[in-house]
Amino acid sequence: MQSTRTLTDKIFLVLKGLGMGAANKVPGISGGVVAFVAGFYEEFIYSLKKVNGKAFKLLINGRFKSFYRYVNGKFLGLLFFGMVVSYFSISKILDYLIKHYELYVWSVFFGMIIGSIYYINKDFRDWNYKTYTSLVIGILVGVSISFLNPAKENDNLLFVFFCGIISVSGMTLPGFSGSFILILLGNYVLLLVDSVNALYDTISDIFSADFSFVNNAERIRMLKVLAIFTLGSVTGLVTFSHILSYILKHYKSITLSAIIGFIVGSLGVVWPWKKTIYKLNNGGEFLLDSTGEKIIKNYQRFIPEFNTQTYYAVGFIFLGIAIVLALEWYGQKTKKTK
Repeated sequence: MQSTRTLTDKIFLVLKGLGMGAANKVPGISGGVVAFVAGFYEEFIYSLKKVNGKAFKLLINGRFKSFYRYVNGKFLGLLFFGMVVSYFSISKILDYLIKHYELYVWSVFFGMIIGSIYYINKDFRDWNYKTYTSLVIGILVGVSISFLNPAKENDNLLFVFFCGIISVSGMTLPGFSGSFILILLGNYVLLLVDSVNALYDTISDIFSADFSFVNNAERIRMLKVLAIFTLGSVTGLVTFSHILSYILKHYKSITLSAIIGFIVGSLGVVWPWKKTIYKLNNGGEFLLDSTGEKIIKNYQRFIPEFNTQTYYAVGFIFLGIAIVLALEWYGQKTKKTK
């Protein structure tokens, strides 16, 4: 599996990792959708499943090459490299675009999700009462999640570990946004903004030979939070992959129909035309997070007016659909050449 990848395949795999990393950070978008549409979802799940007792035994015994081959290391390595790079590059660009061009960014994402629904559904033929029931449950869960209100921030390390486990659901379960779940748990800013910025600042300090951060209690706390969050994420990633690989093997049609439902339900989260509702304190003033940003309570969705801005937004929706169709075309072309 690993030796047949061309240089172009490897470059595109890193790019797919960039896409997954960026998608995982944006509330309402699932990195698993990128994996599904780009055609490597099952390989991703089954590769993660290989991180098991046998893999750790190979690692402990110093058989690093055998471990690397066993866990499909080249595939996972390139993919995770793209994700890591994304968190320090693409996701920063996305943060800027969402802040200044929010309507158009959400429009592209909305279009990509519509395209994803088409892509997953077009070859699915096993419709029966079980798969229809699974589809409806998936839609209801996806829609229900979009209307929940966020909790307060909580930096308890056990809770942070739990957040790590839950946050990777977006990577393994298409349509289930891990970052949006973190908003609901109240820890999105703490875990995906503050702690990541602390790591970035620490790396910059180390390269500048400035080690004064070791005496910075707040910096050390944030690094500890990030370490526990990462540990929880790895635990969740491996655990979910084992569960999903079993489910895909024994209940593939029901699982796929539920995934389609999740993705349909997530359209409510990324609806482009929405007003942000912020949390207020008793005095009527906005509650702020640790960065001074207003804390989001939920979104009020509305029907757009017909104006130039709306027409541009609709154009960006079609752009999002086109991106997914282009990914599908590339995936089909790759399969034919192998």
